[in-house]
Amino acid sequence: MASGPAVSDSLAAVTEQHSHQFERGTDGPKVIVVGVDGSDSSLRAAAYAGGLARRQRALLAVVYVQPVLAAGAALGAPVAETTDEIAEDLVAQIRDATERTRGIFDVRWEFHTFRGDPYNGLVKAADQLKADAVVVGASEQAGHRIVGSVAIRLVKAGRWPVTVVP
Repeated sequence: MASGPAVSDSLAAVTEQHSHQFERGTDGPKVIVVGVDGSDSSLRAAAYAGGLARRQRALLAVVYVQPVLAAGAALGAPVAETTDEIAEDLVAQIRDATERTRGIFDVRWEFHTFRGDPYNGLVKAADQLKADAVVVGASEQAGHRIVGSVAIRLVKAGRWPVTVVP
């Protein structure tokens, strides 16, 4: 392999060109999606993701996936009303936490709801919001150790960096 002046000159030109493109402090995620459902682990995940978003100056997209409970709807249970109430309660909790930390920990955030099962809802949210990272709480259900939790399925999908908060 020859390494004459032409090769070293072109390498220097490429290196110089790339050095002008780098901007300190702008590398990292621009949109962080965090899944919340009101559980303790999801609220810890939201707090963790909020810290990441603050440090990275990223947008925190808080996502609640409203479950579609066909059996409950067939029995006449007000499923949509119940999940809407949960979403409203989550937004109120987030707004309250944001107000308490205003001026200390300012984070840009948005709240989104999607309908469906948690895994597919988070995948849809991450795709639509162009997520650079996804944060979820560890499953608190014993059966998920056998069947697989939302967090494990997101990691196996391999489409985004996924952080699982205990």
